[in-house]
Amino acid sequence: MAELHINPNLRTPKTTQKIMLDVCIALLPALIYATVIFGVNALLLTVISVITCMAAEGIWQLIRKEQLTVGDLSAAVTGILIAFNMSSTTPVWVVMIADVFAIIVVKQVFGGIGSNVVNPALMGRLFTMVVYPGRMMSYVTPGAIDTTASATVLSAVKGGGEVAYSVWDMIIGNVPGALGETSALLLLVGFLYLAYKKEVNVEAAVVYIVVVGVVSGILNGNFAASFFGGGLFLGGLFMLTDYVFVSKKGKILYALTAAVITILVRQFSMYPEGVCFGILIANCLAYFVDKIDKKPHVYGIQ
Repeated sequence: MAELHINPNLRTPKTTQKIMLDVCIALLPALIYATVIFGVNALLLTVISVITCMAAEGIWQLIRKEQLTVGDLSAAVTGILIAFNMSSTTPVWVVMIADVFAIIVVKQVFGGIGSNVVNPALMGRLFTMVVYPGRMMSYVTPGAIDTTASATVLSAVKGGGEVAYSVWDMIIGNVPGALGETSALLLLVGFLYLAYKKEVNVEAAVVYIVVVGVVSGILNGNFAASFFGGGLFLGGLFMLTDYVFVSKKGKILYALTAAVITILVRQFSMYPEGVCFGILIANCLAYFVDKIDKKPHVYGIQ
């Protein structure tokens, strides 16, 4: 009989808490900049969002007598990302509703971190966008004294109007938009930090952003707006989750699926932005995308 050698289990010093802390650090430059251009209310909304998400997770687990996982900071990351998907003028109670929905309905009901089908932060945004569209889709110009709603860059492009902002304004984030949509440059800085720590999928993010930006630019005639005028960098760098895939091909297929849907929504729907829909629908289709690239595992002695 051949001798069977069993390899030891793989171990890594990285924990969920350490990874999530790194994500919080990566998002910090964009949060600081959002506070500078939109005022202290941007920071207040983010802090309240984080507290609400962590409280919702803790209370749910206490009621159900489950192990407390608030310390892994995944709820904190969800809270930051939900705030980043909101305007600085969004009422606090709307943000809190998105938080509770994301944590309890989208995350905890399905078994907690790693078991949720779709991205909790994006689903929280979508829920409140459908229920409270007037509260969610009102954006102001950075630094403006009044709170008069301003059209976003992608809204102006979709409406056939002239974009009143330079390419640099769009890159740095000096345009109307959600807290985390504005500064593509600082989001990229944070992403490079996570790439250095080897905690993100660089290939999927690059494929998604490049495909959406280039194709949308060809279709609407404005490449700068297509790349930097909306939530493409926030979604592609921080919310295009693809942990279910192992192979590079699977990750690329997943990113392409999200990209195609994002482009279709941007071009042919009533919404100027399609990142939220693209990533969420790709989340739902992940199982089938995974099957395309799934190879049978071979066990036993050859």
